[in-house]
Amino acid sequence: MEPTTAGGKIRMTDTEMVIYERRAVRKYKDIPVERALIEQLLDAGRMAPSAMNRQPWRFYILNDKETIRAFSKEIAVIAFKDVLHSGKAGLRQAKKIVSDLLSFSHGIDLHQLKDPVFYGAPVVIFITAPRGNEWAPLDIGMCSQNIMLAAKSHGLDSCPVGFGKYVEKTKIFTRLQVPPSEQVQLAIILGYGDETPEVHKRIQDNILFID
Repeated sequence: MEPTTAGGKIRMTDTEMVIYERRAVRKYKDIPVERALIEQLLDAGRMAPSAMNRQPWRFYILNDKETIRAFSKEIAVIAFKDVLHSGKAGLRQAKKIVSDLLSFSHGIDLHQLKDPVFYGAPVVIFITAPRGNEWAPLDIGMCSQNIMLAAKSHGLDSCPVGFGKYVEKTKIFTRLQVPPSEQVQLAIILGYGDETPEVHKRIQDNILFID
């Protein structure tokens, strides 16, 4: 897929190539990511725009395999129970949560069940913002995209994990040392991917030029 104009295709820039090559990857090789590289990716995240230039993001990183698995299992249990007992969705939605947690591009991998939320990725980044900041979700989204695109440019893969927000309800949340004044907005996983997901079809009829 390449950008086109009425006159035909135009050359894709290196930046655009990275954008088009990025995928949500849910299988990772057992290879650690250097701390210096992680910090460089976070610097890319810090370059994102934010409302009133408040730069509300703070980053809490896990890169120990056993610690990641511990958080993953706790989050999986909380996510399932939260939906099951909410009274809003019931058992059907709870089953969907489990299905989502255990879904992989090439089928269920029993080895990966040790880590049902973070898919065996060697790095998990929890991103927080001050509670009550109405623009935080937008700011964090842009920051996260910067990180994931920068990761791809370095040969790493990534995936945003919405279930990461459930970490606040786990028994081990205090291990992240997130102060009460902050709220977890999103988690991102990073690592060297072990799959190449297909490109999902993009909606094309959602543009309206106003003359």
